Amino acid sequence: MTNTATGAGIGAEQRQLKRAKKAALAAFLGGALEYYDFFIYATAASLVFSKIFFPSGDPTVALIASFATFGVAYVARPFGAVVFGHLGDKIGRKNTLVLTLVLMGSATFLIGVLPDFNTAGYWAPALLVLLRLMQGLSAGAETAGASALSTEEAPEGRRGFFASFAMSGISAGIVLASLAFLPVAAMSEADRLAWGWRIPFWLSLLVLIVAYLVRRSLEEPEVFEEKHDHGELVKLPFAKMFKTHPAQFFQVALMSFETVTNTFMQSFGLAYAVSVGVPASTMLWVSITGNIIAVISQPFMAWLSDRYGRRPIFITGVLGSGLMIFVYFSVISTGNIPMIFLTSTLITAGTYAMSNAIYPAWFSELFNVKVRYSGMAIGLQVGILCAGFTPLLGTALVGADKANWGPAAWIVAASSLLAVAGAYWARETSKTPLRELGNPVR
Repeated sequence: MTNTATGAGIGAEQRQLKRAKKAALAAFLGGALEYYDFFIYATAASLVFSKIFFPSGDPTVALIASFATFGVAYVARPFGAVVFGHLGDKIGRKNTLVLTLVLMGSATFLIGVLPDFNTAGYWAPALLVLLRLMQGLSAGAETAGASALSTEEAPEGRRGFFASFAMSGISAGIVLASLAFLPVAAMSEADRLAWGWRIPFWLSLLVLIVAYLVRRSLEEPEVFEEKHDHGELVKLPFAKMFKTHPAQFFQVALMSFETVTNTFMQSFGLAYAVSVGVPASTMLWVSITGNIIAVISQPFMAWLSDRYGRRPIFITGVLGSGLMIFVYFSVISTGNIPMIFLTSTLITAGTYAMSNAIYPAWFSELFNVKVRYSGMAIGLQVGILCAGFTPLLGTALVGADKANWGPAAWIVAASSLLAVAGAYWARETSKTPLRELGNPVR
């Protein structure tokens, strides 16, 4: 009888591990699609859109307009967080994640078939904004849903590790986006502006198909099914979350400012480097190098947080990014290519990876299962919304004086300090059992 019980226990552990691996793979692929789509847009906004979707004139004004369309998606993200967060806490994680995936992939493909300003006039930027809003609605709940699902399916003591694959997927998506734009950057400007820029947007269909097939085969986490079967789910998770978890919401909102570092480097950093004479292809390789290493380093950082706690690893990473960003812009301004590679990689795969890998589990763990999707999705969008407009702000503050990179670095440093404040305030959750997460501290 003991052997039978032991065998059943081992079988249950194996089934849980299998489910956890499948959830992590789904999170990885979803993150890859989301940020492939988001960062081909960021790259195109930096290099192409200002020249084809807006009237000719002052190039700085056109670039600001292009970055404004980049930021528009971040305005839509909180609305997506509310809508899809509600669905995720009401009808389940799986179906909601399939829906956000299809919305993102469809919008990205359609951007690739838009007419330019010379063909459609002001309809061109208007349609671009509309599709960018669709991307934002999807992205508002993608990471939160994948994180919640992975956290709830993970074995005890390994939640940070398994949830971090959503972030490794994001790094993989950035690598794919950069690789897709390398041949585009090598084209003649005439070919790039005429048709070359469209190819990366069309290629998103391949990632969409693979991610869709994996997500359709997922199951709902048992901890969510228990609440569903016992009729314990709430009618309005959004409202309930603010009533029962107000402190946790503000903690996540502050910590979400850690996302400014990556968004700013991938968009403003690219445009700034090109403006001081660093080839766009070089900066794309810089991004590829750092994010390839980050695919591996982020699960390791998350494993450390499972062992030593979320707070110390997160804070160390955020403070490191806030300091290293000054070195990053300094070396870009000098055009020192080896130092650009080194500094960017130390941030992307080092300091930023330390904080970025941990937040999927930590943010999810701060909320009860009944409001987890809504709480993480909405709280996360506060910092991400601000991050979306930092490239525009950086461009406006730096202006035509390329030696004036200080304001850009201070944007990231100030954001890092806000994230540290949230981390000091938040509860340490790495050792808390799954079914006790989000409950009052006794």
